[in-house]
Amino acid sequence: MSLDTAYAACRRVNARYGKTFFLATTLLRPEQRPAVHALYAFARWADEIVDAAGVDDRQGELDRLERMLDKEPSNPVLHALADTMRRYDINRSLFTDFLASMRMDLHVTEYADLDALGVYMHGSAEVIGLQMLPVLGTVVPRADAEPYAARLGVAFQLTNFLRDVGEDLDRGRVYLPQDVLVAHGVDRDLLQWCRRSRRADGRVQRALGELVAHSYAIYQSAEPGIAMLSPSSRPCMQTAFTLYRDILGLIGCEVLWRRVAVPNSRRLAVAVPGAGRALLARAMTR
Repeated sequence: MSLDTAYAACRRVNARYGKTFFLATTLLRPEQRPAVHALYAFARWADEIVDAAGVDDRQGELDRLERMLDKEPSNPVLHALADTMRRYDINRSLFTDFLASMRMDLHVTEYADLDALGVYMHGSAEVIGLQMLPVLGTVVPRADAEPYAARLGVAFQLTNFLRDVGEDLDRGRVYLPQDVLVAHGVDRDLLQWCRRSRRADGRVQRALGELVAHSYAIYQSAEPGIAMLSPSSRPCMQTAFTLYRDILGLIGCEVLWRRVAVPNSRRLAVAVPGAGRALLARAMTR
């Protein structure tokens, strides 16, 4: 199996399942994109194991996937990922931490507070930012940029949690911190009632509003990290940053019964100027 074939398979996974992120990756230099597709495809693979219906031993499948990281790649995704890890010197422990959080999804169905959720998000979100950082490159020592990359991973995941409340409920999970929900008089039964009846509730709206405000603050604290990236990577991450943050403006009770998305017109309005900046950055670094 050629590397080109392996990376092409990863690109198809990213294009199919990560449309907003895939759009942002088109602003990267062509030589950077395959690595990002490989990282995405591996994360997607693990996520699908966790959410697979009818799989008797999901724990065993995750364990098997982790063991495969240390063997000769026998799969297009793993072949591309192994090359990416070598090429960019990505620490193997980041994948161990990621899979540890994926295992939590097999038995943890809710989180008491943001601190408890943070334990999960270290492996499910922070390490994704840290995996990406060597591919994106930095103009400062990598260690200086790492806290911002980790924080941006958290911001993206909190956005996904808010957008996907209804879908996660169907899987038996509530990622919204219980202390925030309880403070507004919300419990799992009320969330399920909203989903079934497709009706809004003021208590749910207020709880979501508090978590949206918290997420905006995480975005704000992560934003300085974009300037620490290599110039050619900044348009991509600024575009992803803007489009994911835009999702927060769409969050309301309706996320319990339908998936909200940034309109295509807005995506283009953000991506087209980003493409111009990307081309200029590439021209200036030649």
